[in-house]
Amino acid sequence: MSTSLPPRAARRCHNAVNPLHSVGYFSPDYAREMAALGIEDPRAAYFAGRAAPMGAVGAGAVTASFYNFNHALISRHLPAVWDTAEPADVLAARLRAMDATLRRLLGEEVVASAEMAEAAGLALRAAEACDRSARPLYAAHADLPVPAEPHLAFWHAATLLREHRGDGHLAVLVGAELDAVEAVVSHTASGRGMAPEWVLRTRGWTQEDWTAAQGRLRERGLLDDAGELTDAGTQLRKRIEEETDRLDRAPYEHLGIQGVERLTELAGAWAMTAVGAGAFPSDLFGKG
Repeated sequence: MSTSLPPRAARRCHNAVNPLHSVGYFSPDYAREMAALGIEDPRAAYFAGRAAPMGAVGAGAVTASFYNFNHALISRHLPAVWDTAEPADVLAARLRAMDATLRRLLGEEVVASAEMAEAAGLALRAAEACDRSARPLYAAHADLPVPAEPHLAFWHAATLLREHRGDGHLAVLVGAELDAVEAVVSHTASGRGMAPEWVLRTRGWTQEDWTAAQGRLRERGLLDDAGELTDAGTQLRKRIEEETDRLDRAPYEHLGIQGVERLTELAGAWAMTAVGAGAFPSDLFGKG
């Protein structure tokens, strides 16, 4: 089905579905499964789990496709992590971790519910209209088999939708001439990104990198002396999101108005449940 969606309906659906993909990165179940493979560093575990669908890739491919991480940080872990665990083993561990995570956060009743099977069907239907072209992370994940269990099929589809939007978003950032650090600095300044402490801790940038990026954004008139977005900066971030929406519209138009509304309703309720169960650190988001 193809139809014209209400403004921002696709973005609202993405914002409801995406947290149910992202919970894995903060899950103790994920850390435990990766440690069982010998991958104990949390950053190595993140890189391995997200990059594994692309195979035993090196740091260059991951820097390009992840975008906002310091290449030096990635190089400390890749390709060395593949000497510890094969990509296929990492993928199997990731799926086991998500099984445990979703059962723990949402409860067995939700996992086994008709609504979960319905959501999986809706999300997979949306993903039918995703496009592999110039979207390396989505394309790699799209080659993976769909898990049989509905809650894992839903998580798989959520991952496809997340990476499809993310790949398009990176193209928009390049077009906006925001480098990796400038992108996260401006996103955080908008009040929607991760807190600076989390960016510095997980992305491999230093405070000096952050300050230098702020200086470059000020020179472009995008950031003021207090580190807040100027009107021009606010408008740029708005255009970035709107262009990302445009590049990501196909899956949700394919799903149709009723399907998008229903998927948003189901996923949004579960995302709230997951947040209430402590799925994310309390200080993850904000300007710091």
